[in-house]
Amino acid sequence: MSTTIADMWVDPRCPWAWITSRWMAEVEQVRSVEMRFHIMSLSVLNEGREVPEKYRQGMIDGWACVRVCIAAQHEHGNEVLRPLYEAMGRLIHIEKAGLGHDMISAALAEAGLPAGLIEAAEDTGWDEKLRAEHHEGMDPVGSEVGTPVIHVPGPDGTPLAFFGPVLTPAPRGEAAGKLWDAVLAVASTDGFFELKRGRDRDPIFD
Repeated sequence: MSTTIADMWVDPRCPWAWITSRWMAEVEQVRSVEMRFHIMSLSVLNEGREVPEKYRQGMIDGWACVRVCIAAQHEHGNEVLRPLYEAMGRLIHIEKAGLGHDMISAALAEAGLPAGLIEAAEDTGWDEKLRAEHHEGMDPVGSEVGTPVIHVPGPDGTPLAFFGPVLTPAPRGEAAGKLWDAVLAVASTDGFFELKRGRDRDPIFD
């Protein structure tokens, strides 16, 4: 059976994207699926929008880690994004290490990447490449969604792009596989746009 490449656009600071990525890691174990990471930016997405006060500082602080991710990708190849994202995700969401340079430096070290990449954190010269990567993932699903976004080949080879799923906690084992099957069935249905209900719990990282 051929392997399906699932391209996933994430911002390391989004807890919901982190949980979806943990679900996808489970899917890889029970289905012929390989996850490939890409970077989007909630700071780019929300430029010019009114956001609640409690999110505004995050919009500012959030530039640093995505710039470093883009710099790492362009200097060392797309394959380094997975260990770097997973290190950042664990530090941000499990260790509560924040979004600052200490967290980023620790993530670079954990991913085996050069410490000097931290210089990209405040370097706006990376923003053009960041925006291009962001729009590659986000434009096919529209501007009214956030992260995660997943792209997969459709049944006829035409790419399918969708937001989500947003879930917590991440399903494990065969339950993860069954959800993947269902998500693909929904996403490949012509004319299907939305399935949603209100959230009644905070992110669960177990």
